[in-house]
Amino acid sequence: MRHSKRHAEILRIVREEGTCAIADLAKRLGVSQETIRRDVKPLAVEGQLLKMHGAVTLPFQVGEAPFERRLRENAEAKKAIAMQAARHIGDGDSVMLDTGTTTSLLARELLKKRNLTVVTNSSDIARTLATVNGNTVFMAGGELRGDNGAAFGPSAIAFVERFKVRHAIISIGAIDVEVGPMDYNLDEAEFGRRVLERGERATLVTDGSKFGRSGLVKVCDFADVDLLVTDALPPRDLSLVLEEAGVTVEVAPPVQVAA
Repeated sequence: MRHSKRHAEILRIVREEGTCAIADLAKRLGVSQETIRRDVKPLAVEGQLLKMHGAVTLPFQVGEAPFERRLRENAEAKKAIAMQAARHIGDGDSVMLDTGTTTSLLARELLKKRNLTVVTNSSDIARTLATVNGNTVFMAGGELRGDNGAAFGPSAIAFVERFKVRHAIISIGAIDVEVGPMDYNLDEAEFGRRVLERGERATLVTDGSKFGRSGLVKVCDFADVDLLVTDALPPRDLSLVLEEAGVTVEVAPPVQVAA
C-alpha cells in the first residue's frame, strides 16, 4: 500500500522504542486512538508491525526489544541514572533489584561496593554481583524468560516476599501522570510491585523518555515510591503529582559512554 506521513511516523517511533502503546501514539501524533488503530491495521497486514492488546511492536519481538539491544538504547542516560542510584547504597547494605537494563547497569556500578546482600530475579544481575567483594546473592527461581534470563511467576514472587531489604529498586517502561508507574508485561509489573513492597526505601530508576508514556499494566501508585532517579526533570504536571505524593526526584548528572 501507499503509506501516509503518519504511517511513516508510527513506524519510526516503534522502531526507535521497540513497543509503544496505542494511547501513547495517539497522544504523540495528535489523533484519536481509533485513527491509530486504523493506521496500524494495514502495517500489521504487511508484516511491518505486530499488534498486541493496546500496543504495537516490531514483528520479530513480543514485548520490549531484545535485552542486549535495550542495553544500548539511551545508554548515556541509563549509565548516569545507575551511577546516581548507586550513591545511595553503601557497603553492607541489602538491595532488591528487578530485571531491566537500567538495573543491570546499576549492578555493574555496585561492583564498587562490598559485602552487599542482593535479592533479584535477574540472572544477569546475579552473575554480575555473585562471588565478588564478599557479596551474598539470592536469586528467585521460576520460569526463566529467554530474552533477559529473568524468573517470573508465583514462585519468584513467593521467594522475594520472604525478604525485607533496605533498598528496593525497579526499572519501569512508562510513567503515566494520571495512572502512575506502568509497564508493558503483566508478570513484570506484578513482580516490580512486590519488590517495592519489600524495601525500607522504594526507588524507581527510569530515563526521561518514559515520562508521559502510557503502558499496559499499572505497577503501583506514586505514593508507593520514595525516590525517582532519572536523567531529566519531569514535565510540570508530572512534577506536581510526584511532589504531592511525597516522591523525591533526583536528576543524575550527565555522563559519556565509550562507543
